[in-house]
Amino acid sequence: MVRGGPGSGKTILGTHFLAQSASRGEPTLLITFGESEAQLRRNAERLGFSTDGISYLDLSPDSSYFAQGQEYDIFPPSEVERDPITTRIRNEVSALRPVRVFVDGLTQLRHLTATPFQFRKETLAFLRFLCEIGATILFSSESNEAPDEDLQFIADAVIDLDFTGTRRHVSVTKFRGSDFRPGRHTLRLGDGGMTVFPRLLPDEFSLDFEPDRIPFGIPEIDQLTGGGLERGAISILTGPSGVGKTTLGMQFTSEAARRGERSVVYVFEESRTSLIRRCAQVGIPLQDLIADGRLTIVHVEPLRYTADEFALMVREEVEQRKARIVMIDSVSGYSLSLHDEDLVTHLHGLAKYLQNMGIAVLLINEVEAVIGDFRVTDVGVSYMADNIVFLRYLELGGQMAKAIGVLKKRLGDFEKTLREVQITGDGIRLGASLKGLRGILGGVPVWDHPPREKDTD
Repeated sequence: MVRGGPGSGKTILGTHFLAQSASRGEPTLLITFGESEAQLRRNAERLGFSTDGISYLDLSPDSSYFAQGQEYDIFPPSEVERDPITTRIRNEVSALRPVRVFVDGLTQLRHLTATPFQFRKETLAFLRFLCEIGATILFSSESNEAPDEDLQFIADAVIDLDFTGTRRHVSVTKFRGSDFRPGRHTLRLGDGGMTVFPRLLPDEFSLDFEPDRIPFGIPEIDQLTGGGLERGAISILTGPSGVGKTTLGMQFTSEAARRGERSVVYVFEESRTSLIRRCAQVGIPLQDLIADGRLTIVHVEPLRYTADEFALMVREEVEQRKARIVMIDSVSGYSLSLHDEDLVTHLHGLAKYLQNMGIAVLLINEVEAVIGDFRVTDVGVSYMADNIVFLRYLELGGQMAKAIGVLKKRLGDFEKTLREVQITGDGIRLGASLKGLRGILGGVPVWDHPPREKDTD
């Protein structure tokens, strides 16, 4: 049973179901109570898939029904019309003996029965008749018209299609004798018909790898992070706007690419051209790496893609094009693709999949507060991180400065102090450790012992 409101894709799914068998030369039958055969074939052609080999039993009313003004004064229409329809179906099925049958609008039979009990009884008999000739049956329910719980109990499987006006989803809620993937999965209708993007389940994927460290290529940062970030680790680079998170991430990915580690960067908030230009201005040239395929930068429009579609894009880079470093810039941009769905659930699935595949994952996370109480993230994803590197704004001597530190590292030791960091035209520069300062995480540090001025004698 496939159920859903108008425009959700029930008929398209049914046509796909039949076309799979028809392409192998097997007999198939589409029984329609609403749209005519000509309309169904025309709509399928517009979507780009063939209906060749599909037989149609068109039980929809034609224009003559209205022109002749047929009325039944003695018997109700259900008693007059039911038997001819039943006979046509029985004759067509017996002659064709299809292996697959799609009944488009089975709920229309309610209008040909006097009571719900009679509808259930006749529907069961109809479906068993089809099963006894060896057919697999898919039927649609126009769930917006009337309750269809009785049909859900009859069916061996129930597929729900949902269309909110901006996004389409499919979910399986019942499948006798078989397991199925739970949850709502993205669905698109377009050229070629229907495409489904299943929800990513990370425990279905695994790859043996060594968690060796990948350096940043800047000695001071490598010292701060205990040698770099590990392969198969999830690292969060966090801090307020403009503090240098993306630049630090690009330093890591470009350095890895120079050593032959294919790196992919997904940017949600900035254009690809802008990022390349900005990196060149701070001493991180990318053009040669991009030209020879070692580094790929992909701009993702979050309002166009869902989280399931984005996950498939990432999988193709990892499984087909052998990417080893993946950076997502940023978590807040990624969240726009969810349209009020749960951010943590989707990001957890994607990040854990990458981790299981031995990918070094960088998540760029922006926090709202520029100074004040220290927070790693505003969205509760820090639990999944193996490494957390943070950048902060500081007020030192009446001037704004930046600091970098490591908050968490599961797979090794790291430097516990903070260092002043500067982003210059020649790259990222780290100063000495900021020892003797209190309140750094609050943004307005003070010296335990103010530094003495140099003797000028």
